[in-house]
Amino acid sequence: LRLAAGLDSMVLGEPQILGQMKQAVKEAEAAGALGTTLHQLFQRSFSVAKEVRSSTEIGSHSISMAAAAVRLAGQLFEDLARTRVLFVGAGEMIELTATHFAAKTPRHMAVANRTLERGEKLATRFGAEAVRLADLPERLHEFDIVVSCTASSLPLIGLGAVERALKKRKHRPMFMVDLAVPRDIEPEVAQLDDVYLYTVDELAQ
Repeated sequence: LRLAAGLDSMVLGEPQILGQMKQAVKEAEAAGALGTTLHQLFQRSFSVAKEVRSSTEIGSHSISMAAAAVRLAGQLFEDLARTRVLFVGAGEMIELTATHFAAKTPRHMAVANRTLERGEKLATRFGAEAVRLADLPERLHEFDIVVSCTASSLPLIGLGAVERALKKRKHRPMFMVDLAVPRDIEPEVAQLDDVYLYTVDELAQ
């Protein structure tokens, strides 16, 4: 119940874990591997999570982080309407952050996700481009702003990839936000000139 409600998340109340649990239940049901007891247990946990979210302000923390990301990007780029924004992942946190950025009408938005179909679904909602995760290293230089939040156990964006992207950008600045736990972007990236990298911990302050 604590897990579903987001009480055990690094970012209190973040909705991604609940989304992952719902997806796991869906896949287990499709495979015929979910018994009656487990089904009832999960439905109960989803119900409790909904009640916690609606009767408290636990979800507002995620909203404030999305808003903070947009505000900080606005401090680096004079006009967000002229920027190109890449979202890595297609979970609820990315959807929330994309909603905040979309309100600033950036010049171009793209969504890269491990499952292309899910990425396309989110991209369609925002009139964005769907990008294959495998194409990320070759496409990174095209974007001024990168926001990442996946469930990957290993970093998806490495130091070398960002160094190459900066070279192609002729060292125009990049604003990067890593909302994932564990990290999607290698910590060493923060040491690069022309990169402004913010993590969950920094945005939560």
